[in-house]
Amino acid sequence: MNKIVSALFAAAIVLASCGSQPQAAVETPSTRGSQDFKIGVAGFTYREFSIEQTLEYLKSLEVKYFSVKDWWLPLDATAGQMEQFKAKCSEYGIEGYTLGPIYMHSKEEVDRTFDYAARYGAPMFIGVPDYALIDYVIEKVAQTGIKVAIHTHGPDGADFPDIRKIVELVKDPSLGVGCCMDLGHSVRMGYDIAEDIVTYKDWIYDIHIKDETAASPEGQTWEMGRGVIDFVPVVKALRKINYQGVISLEYEKNGDDPHPGTAESIGYLRGVLDAVR
Repeated sequence: MNKIVSALFAAAIVLASCGSQPQAAVETPSTRGSQDFKIGVAGFTYREFSIEQTLEYLKSLEVKYFSVKDWWLPLDATAGQMEQFKAKCSEYGIEGYTLGPIYMHSKEEVDRTFDYAARYGAPMFIGVPDYALIDYVIEKVAQTGIKVAIHTHGPDGADFPDIRKIVELVKDPSLGVGCCMDLGHSVRMGYDIAEDIVTYKDWIYDIHIKDETAASPEGQTWEMGRGVIDFVPVVKALRKINYQGVISLEYEKNGDDPHPGTAESIGYLRGVLDAVR
């Protein structure tokens, strides 16, 4: 009898132990921190690839957003061609959420770009006008309601090295001309990018994210997590300002074979967003 009781007692312990494990397994978050943000890829990353291959790559990463470059959708594309393009993207579960960057060196090019964005139905595009065209761009925004996010280019001599130049020329963030802030270039300029995100939050319409080999003009694009940028304070800053735009990886490295580095970087970005709540 004692042996039977002992056996039953041991069995009860085993069952209780087994029953507790599924409870531990379900103690995982129902949502992840990365789900708080729209994660995208800048079209320039896949500049050497067809739109079909690009969409395949993005789908494999479960990336839902990308910026459309004009080598896939020319500036003279008709409204019908644009609808076909958007339908193709939709087949992959992906949205071409904005256009550009598009460089504008004359009023005629500004007009053409705004017409292009209007046909596409874009509420905002990434553009880089010459400094002398800023007032005209502001006029076009007022006329069309289409906003412009000016891409920053860092210390290499191109226009708009950082967001400060946009603020200097536009002056008022309510005018609809803001910034596509390239965090890698900002680091190469020597700025504290987390601090800039908070300071210039009203100007930031779009973000290009990447890592850099050095916080200096010599810095080059690197896989996220391998370079010099500490992304923890960056994510904290984005959460602090309740950033609602897209965070797009712009990975210039290895133009002929960018996908491995893009995948690594997107994975790292999601991990940091998950961890920093």
